[in-house]
Amino acid sequence: MKKIFLFLSFVLVTAISANAQGVLKFKNESHDFGKIEEGTVATYVFEFTNTGTAPVVISNAQPSCGCTTPDWTKEPVMPGKTGRVSASFNSQGRPGNFSKTVTVISNSETPQITLSFKGEVNPKVAPIEAPAQNAVPAPAPTVTKSVPAPVAAPVAVPAPAKKANKKSGK
Repeated sequence: MKKIFLFLSFVLVTAISANAQGVLKFKNESHDFGKIEEGTVATYVFEFTNTGTAPVVISNAQPSCGCTTPDWTKEPVMPGKTGRVSASFNSQGRPGNFSKTVTVISNSETPQITLSFKGEVNPKVAPIEAPAQNAVPAPAPTVTKSVPAPVAAPVAVPAPAKKANKKSGK
C-alpha cells in the first residue's frame, strides 16, 4: 500500500510540474516613435512580467530587418519577476515612414510573440551656410601703381657763343 501511495504521489507531482508554464505579459506590444530626425538611433524597451508558474527563458529575438538591433534579458525570468526586450532602429539613410517588428522566441505558453514599432523619419536637410555673425569683411585688394619719378625739366644751357673770327689785318 505504501508503494502505491508513493507511486501516485510521484505521478501527481509529475503531472503538476508538467503543467507549470511561464507566461510573458508585455506592458506594450507596440510603440509609435512619431517623427524622428534622420541619423537618430531610436530605441524602445518593451518590458514584460512572467505571470506564469515556471521560469521563462528567451532564446532569441529576431528583427524584421538589418536596420533593427534587438537585445533582451538573457537569464531566466522567474515567476512574478520582470524582464525586457529592447529594439533599436537606425534611421540613417531611411527617410519616410517605417514599420518594424521583433519576434521574441521563448519557452513560454506562447512561444513566439511579435513586438512592433513604427514612426516617420524626417530627411536630413543640408545646412545652409549663413554669413558668420560679426564677421569682418575682407579688405579690398590693394593696387599699387608704379609712378615714374618726376623728371626735372632740362636746364637750358646756353650754347657757347660763337667767337667772332677776327681776321687780322696784317
